[in-house]
Amino acid sequence: MSVENALVEKRQWFVLRVSYGRVLKAKEFVEAKGLECYVPMRYKELRKQGKKRIITEPLLPSFLFVHVTAEQVETLIHDNKVVTNERRALLSYYFDHTIHRQDNSYCNPPLTIQNEAMNNFIRLTSTKNPHIIPITSDNIQFKLGDNVVVMEGEFKGVHGKVARIAGQQRVIVELFDGCLVATAYVPKEAMRLYL
Repeated sequence: MSVENALVEKRQWFVLRVSYGRVLKAKEFVEAKGLECYVPMRYKELRKQGKKRIITEPLLPSFLFVHVTAEQVETLIHDNKVVTNERRALLSYYFDHTIHRQDNSYCNPPLTIQNEAMNNFIRLTSTKNPHIIPITSDNIQFKLGDNVVVMEGEFKGVHGKVARIAGQQRVIVELFDGCLVATAYVPKEAMRLYL
């Protein structure tokens, strides 16, 4: 195979761990290099002196999602400018603990997210609804066969599984093993089964 015909390595969504409290700094760092990244924001409703305000804060403050090639993510992780005068690096890999690398059965590969799952996650977390909450798989019960797509409302087009959380019917989107996000309440009439 000639160099001209070599396959161009495709970008993937990598999940990177960010040192505590610096997810927005990490986002700025990655974007300054001209690379695509995503930090899901949570819209939180606050009441102060009888006035309602909606503020934003990172939904998953320890994670940054970057859409890059394997070489680009390696550069990000090992770039000397990432490591400040603090002891901890700004970015590190988040590993997929469900599988092992083919070249070394004692190591786990970096966690990557499929494009379709990431697009679904971005669509869900981009709405300005304060009732979207991150959850773990331990505190929900999926009903067998209830894969759904939301057909109307602000979550239209979101694919997920039906669950009851906080006494309400919601749609759960799983980004990766153990990382799930729930919509606000979704009525039955707004959903249909998705196979």
